[in-house]
Amino acid sequence: MTADSDRRVESAGCIYAVDDDPDVSRIVVSTLSDFGFEALPCRSAAELRQRLLVRVPDLCIVDLGLPDADGMDLVRQLQAQYDCGVLILTGRVYASDRVMGLEMGADDYVVKPFEPRELVARVRSILRRQHRAPNPEGRVRSTVAEFAGWRFHADSNVLRSPEGKEWTLSAGEARILAVFLQRPNRILDREQLCGDPDLSPLDRRVDVRISRLRRKLEADPQNPKTIRTVYGAGYLFAADVRWL
Repeated sequence: MTADSDRRVESAGCIYAVDDDPDVSRIVVSTLSDFGFEALPCRSAAELRQRLLVRVPDLCIVDLGLPDADGMDLVRQLQAQYDCGVLILTGRVYASDRVMGLEMGADDYVVKPFEPRELVARVRSILRRQHRAPNPEGRVRSTVAEFAGWRFHADSNVLRSPEGKEWTLSAGEARILAVFLQRPNRILDREQLCGDPDLSPLDRRVDVRISRLRRKLEADPQNPKTIRTVYGAGYLFAADVRWL
């Protein structure tokens, strides 16, 4: 595939780059535009929220050091309220920040200074996973799943317990739960759950999100009965599922 055709394939992707540093913002927007993405800058959380009223993008690239909001809170809001990917692009290099960002539901975490071509590759990877999930086998057309008294609404990412308690899952959590519900009682590896065959063995996003799902679904998250770990193989969702 030529560079021109490669860029035409990517042309449908809309991305908001949220960063108050004009130099970084210019590099991000210019690089993504060169590869066919529709990239738009946002200098603040307030500007992003105004854009979201008009259009929800495929992906938001978020700097954690914004002048008018805590970046982590913004990531949490995006994943809870909008159906879009989130990539954190920040100067924070500490492992604790990376873990917290992924816990908040970010799809990836890139540290500044960054290599522009690597950023493009990570953006493409997130968008590929979005396009594959939550229906990797093309079989399930219903939007509500029932299992063991629980209900999951795939169109709104709402999970309801048998007692009526509700959670709005992050986009990352919802994608993984949807894959589990489409393929219950089968061992799935991390690559299948993430939808990325090139997932690094060191990438812990899937494990973080499964941990978060267990805290909602399991009576004892330390001894899970529904989302089971199959050591050396992956995870198994042990429940009978009915799609409505």
